Amino acid sequence: MSAEPSVSPPRVGVWLIGARGSVATTAVTGCAAVTAGLHPPTGMVTETPAFADCGLPPLSSLVFGGHDTVDCPLPKRAEALAAGGVLPPGLPTAVTAELAAADREIRLGGPLPGDARAEDDLIEALSSDIRDFIRRCGLARAVVVNVASTEPVPTDAELPASSLYAAAALRAGCPYVNFTPSMGLHHPALASAASASGLPYAGRDGKTGQTLLRSVLGPMFAQRALAVRAWSGTNLLGGGDGAALADPGAAAAKNAGKERVLADTLGLVPEGETHIDDVPSLGDWKTAWDHIAFDGFLGTRMVLQTTWQGCDSSLAAPLILDLARLVARAHETGLSGPLTELGFYFKDPVGEGPAALGEQYAELVGFAGRLRLRGRRGVPPGLGEQAGLGANVGLGEQARLGDQGGPSEERSGSSGERRAMPGDRR
Repeated sequence: MSAEPSVSPPRVGVWLIGARGSVATTAVTGCAAVTAGLHPPTGMVTETPAFADCGLPPLSSLVFGGHDTVDCPLPKRAEALAAGGVLPPGLPTAVTAELAAADREIRLGGPLPGDARAEDDLIEALSSDIRDFIRRCGLARAVVVNVASTEPVPTDAELPASSLYAAAALRAGCPYVNFTPSMGLHHPALASAASASGLPYAGRDGKTGQTLLRSVLGPMFAQRALAVRAWSGTNLLGGGDGAALADPGAAAAKNAGKERVLADTLGLVPEGETHIDDVPSLGDWKTAWDHIAFDGFLGTRMVLQTTWQGCDSSLAAPLILDLARLVARAHETGLSGPLTELGFYFKDPVGEGPAALGEQYAELVGFAGRLRLRGRRGVPPGLGEQAGLGANVGLGEQARLGDQGGPSEERSGSSGERRAMPGDRR
């Protein structure tokens, strides 16, 4: 008797905003390297035993594309990262075919300077790129992940670039992940569209270094009843992220998540500030210092100082792959709305949930069990494999800002020069 032919898993798209930046390039390179057995999946939580049999899409099924405003090809970008010690020597050459394939799926983002299109026209153009990607590559679904450089908090009524991309994701019927502190789906004008879309989403601001450590140390002080008097920090970083965070508005957006973790884990806001300094010579590497002043028994004053030195791209890339797989599976099983159980990955997670890393990890493992259980029960009618294109294109149409009566309807004729969304250069 001949063996039955094996069935390939459905292909799942990962559409990256900032697709030619350091984080995106490292994620694409790393996925190819792990799939080929060239490197172990170090840093990928979804490759640990707690996530076995959850129905997550295999790494080999992921197809990459995205938007960016820079034109440096991914193979060349990967070579630069290897020269800087971010990627192993020779790895870009070993996976050059995969990098080139992803690069062919990258489209010009925006808005670019001088672009006079109305917001709804911009959203439709970006959404069309995503829908074309899904159709052309024969994908079951696609997850849009924002890994672009941090943008300042908006000060006017116009949607910032990150929110235009988020709206485009909804319109294309795609789940959305915001790995940046930028506004994205948090913009009030998108609340009704996000709710009406029936799509899952997660974010915001990936937790990879200093704040990761704070989410462990904060609970330690609280659980041991030690009184934290002051908590000050400094970040030195280079690359595009350092340049972007040299803008006071962007730095304020970044620091908001760091401060929230301390407030939520300590139950108070200690004295002290966090400073971010752009040091171009550091490239993709960063150093973070924390100085923590606390009181012990009988008021004895003590200090804890920490130093974190690392490569943000290498820390972030495995989390991008984790999130793409988890959110794709959530979409497949019919989950919608904010995925609060993914707070483990973020400084400023959507929804209500714990801030301590240990509690967040417990919720994440519980989420894995939820996905496993839903998979055993079967996918609800109308969802599943067809939800990535046919059904969700319809949902995306419902999410048009104009259809929701949102701000874009009032400004449908607006025009004028817009600031370009910088590519992620971290």
